Amino acid sequence: MRIGVVAPARTVSRESSARLSAFMALTYPEHEIVFHPQCYLEWGHFAGTDEQRAAAFLEYANDPAFDAIWFARGGYGSNRILDMVMPKLGSAARHKTYIGFSDMGFMLGALYAARVGRVAHGSMSSGLGQHDEGVSEGWVLGWLIDGDKRGLEPALADGRPAAAFNLSILNALIGTKYLPDLTDHVLYIEEVDEPLYRIDRMMFQMAHATQLKGIAGVRLGAVSAVKDNGEAAGNYSFGETIDQMILRWCHDMGVPYLGRAEIGHVRLNRVVPFGLL
Repeated sequence: MRIGVVAPARTVSRESSARLSAFMALTYPEHEIVFHPQCYLEWGHFAGTDEQRAAAFLEYANDPAFDAIWFARGGYGSNRILDMVMPKLGSAARHKTYIGFSDMGFMLGALYAARVGRVAHGSMSSGLGQHDEGVSEGWVLGWLIDGDKRGLEPALADGRPAAAFNLSILNALIGTKYLPDLTDHVLYIEEVDEPLYRIDRMMFQMAHATQLKGIAGVRLGAVSAVKDNGEAAGNYSFGETIDQMILRWCHDMGVPYLGRAEIGHVRLNRVVPFGLL
C-alpha cells in the first residue's frame, strides 16, 4: 500500500513526519508513506495558501499510485478548500480511503456526501509522539493495510452504519451541502477545548437540525480540555455534567443516547469508518 499525506489545514513539522516514517518502516516495511511538500508550508495560520492546500490534496487524491490519503493535522482550514477540490475529484479519488478527524471532518463529510472513496474518523499522521506512543497510529495503519479491526470503536459491532465528527465541525456543516445524509446512522461526536455552555449550545444545534432527522442514535466520545465558563458566564459552574447534557438533547432530538465512545482528542482515539463496515 502507498499512503499519501496532505495537510488541508495547519502545517506539520518535519520532525513529526520523520517519526511516523520511522514508525511505519519498523511496523510495515513493505509499504510506503509519502508526505507532500505542502505539509511543511506556512502561510499565516495555514499550511500554505488555500490554493496550495487544494492543489496538494487534488494531486494525491487524483493520483492512482496512492491507495489512501492520511490527513496530517487538524486545526482549522479544510473547509476553505472544499469548493475548490470537490468538483475536481476524478475516478482515482473514488477508489481511495481517506482518514483523519477534528477539522478533517469537513473533508470526510464532503467526501461521504459525494460518495467519493471510503472515509473514516481516526488519528492523524502527525500525532505520534505528541498525543500517544503509536497505539492510535498503529490502529490506523493496521486497519488501512491489513483490515485489522482491533482498532475499531467497539460499539461498531452493533452492525449499524456510523459517522463520527467533532461537534464544532458538525455544527459548521449543518445547513450546508457538505453534510452527508446520515439517516439510520449512529452519530458519534467528540469535542475539545470548549466551555460547557458552548458545548450545550452546539448540542442544541445538533438536536434541532432538520438535516439530522432520522439518525439512529448518538454516542458521545471524549470531551476533553474543557475550559472554564469565563467572565461572560459569570465564572459559575454550569450546573450540568456533559452526560446530563447529552441525555437532555437526545431526548429533545427524539433519538436514543447509546452511551460513550472511545474517540476524540485523547491518546487512544479509535477508528470509526463511515457507513457500514
